[in-house]
Amino acid sequence: MRVLVVDDAMFMRRMLSDILEKGGHLVCGEAATGKEAVERYKEFKPDLVTMDIIMPDMSGIEAVKEIKKLDSEAKILMVSAMGQQALVLEAVQAGALDYVVKPFQPSRVLESIERIIEK
Repeated sequence: MRVLVVDDAMFMRRMLSDILEKGGHLVCGEAATGKEAVERYKEFKPDLVTMDIIMPDMSGIEAVKEIKKLDSEAKILMVSAMGQQALVLEAVQAGALDYVVKPFQPSRVLESIERIIEK
């Protein structure tokens, strides 16, 4: 599975990329902002996007909405910090299929991706 990793913190992108690659997935691209995520989605046409919620210039929720406009079948996994339940709910209503909470367990990230693939 080709994955686009979106997070404004480089260390989080690295951590997620490592988990994904160890799980047999290919990280086809990364983005640090919501706006960049939309551009990278158009460019790479990934099978899945991991999307941070809080980012500069365009939030993860706005980016989910933009990506869903481009591709209603887009598969998006939200990545949130503790205490962002209201934002996670908004992201799911916008079209995200699942979420993981930081700090995350590698197994939880991979299980979530498997669930999304099966949907």
